[in-house]
Amino acid sequence: MNDPRIQGLYLITDDAQGAALSARVEAALKGGARMVQYRGKHLSGALRSQEAEMVVRLCRQAGALFIVNDDPQLAASCGADGVHLGQQDGSIAAARSLLGPGKIIGTSNRTLEEALASAAAGADYIAVGSIYPTTTKGDAVQVGLETLRRIRRQLSLPLVAIGGIDRDRAGAVIDAGADAVALISAVMADSDPTLAAREITLQFNRRCAVPRGRVLTIAGSDSGGGAGIQADLKTITLLGGYGMSVITALTAQNTCGVRDIHPVPSAFVQQQLDAVLEDLAPEVIKTGMLLDAEKVRLVARCLKQHGLPAVVDPVMIAKGGAPLLRREAVAACREELLPCCYLLTPNLPEAAELTGMPVVSEGDMERAGRRLQQMGARNVLLKGGHLDGEAVDLLFDGGTLHRLPAPRIAGRNTHGTGCSSASAIAVLLAGGQPLPRAVALAKEFITEAIRTATDLGAGHGPVNHFIAAQRLLNRHRLFGDQNPWNPTNP
Repeated sequence: MNDPRIQGLYLITDDAQGAALSARVEAALKGGARMVQYRGKHLSGALRSQEAEMVVRLCRQAGALFIVNDDPQLAASCGADGVHLGQQDGSIAAARSLLGPGKIIGTSNRTLEEALASAAAGADYIAVGSIYPTTTKGDAVQVGLETLRRIRRQLSLPLVAIGGIDRDRAGAVIDAGADAVALISAVMADSDPTLAAREITLQFNRRCAVPRGRVLTIAGSDSGGGAGIQADLKTITLLGGYGMSVITALTAQNTCGVRDIHPVPSAFVQQQLDAVLEDLAPEVIKTGMLLDAEKVRLVARCLKQHGLPAVVDPVMIAKGGAPLLRREAVAACREELLPCCYLLTPNLPEAAELTGMPVVSEGDMERAGRRLQQMGARNVLLKGGHLDGEAVDLLFDGGTLHRLPAPRIAGRNTHGTGCSSASAIAVLLAGGQPLPRAVALAKEFITEAIRTATDLGAGHGPVNHFIAAQRLLNRHRLFGDQNPWNPTNP
């Protein structure tokens, strides 16, 4: 019988030892790793046993499976959930005899024939690889996605894909039939293994039913409905996710401007956060208007504690010019929130305020984006809506720079573009898209939302969330047969 626990992120340890190994494994488990395979081949028997016992304790605390690589004897002595065997590392029958019927035995396979033989011999899962080129294992042979698909068509056992897989390749591997994705350096060598693991675990949501992905927005309320919490929840829902909210402030505003702001007490913001986090398990957080330093620090503490990816829209000034972030809160954003954010999404004035640099050209954008990463943001999307000419955004994705141009659309109906764009990225991430694709799709969504906006009110009107979501989902078939906008669905 297939074990339903064999799914999600399958972490394989590297050569880290002692406290470094413990810290990395614990961080990856916090990010959602479901299985951990311990190798430790470079260590003596006594040290291997000590480390295996340390890792098994971490797995037990997190409710994850613990697998030992190539050593059934060590698996038996440390109480592991099972063992993983290479083609030359002993028989399944011998391992089963030692470990007993209740333990998990997996095998490495390069071909359909090897996989069928492993299944016939009693393997509980089939590892297939190397899917892509890899430098982690010297004797790895690339087998490609088609081998994975062939094995999927022939076997119902859980499949673990391994070899050269990273954040931007994981989705294709999952779509090809992998139940689990095995990673080593993409998580273990990352400066933040929690977020590196979370980037992978979220991509398994691409198989879920709609609503797909749970997003918590922490922002202010816009009584006019075009921005803030209202725009966030519209975007999240229309793009197929489940939205939750924590309201930081109430505003009296319409398309002509903000008339007044009523702050929500920080203690009540904390109560809202606690209520949602304790019960509904949001997977991605999006922040907007935080207003004051106390709320900025409160949100930063939440992100540190829970290790959730946060799309941070540093809302500072309303479309009509009203300040939405108090002066003392800007320093708190720089010092406490930026180091916690997964993706920072400032426009040019916001980037200038945060960095203290003028940002009036595309070259300035590149310098400011690099500076914001140096200040702690893992990734930065600098939005060029204030530039002349093309509406060019720059995505600083780790060390990679992506340029995202779009034609500039003349018109006054741009209220809520920043909120809606950040929320679109958040829900696409939560729904299983890797960061570069989530950002590119969100750019397409917001461009269409501006282009199809209709006049509402006498000032800066809202964008057209409805039509933009409908066209994006239909164009890219993001939900396949589950597409809620497909006219053939009941």
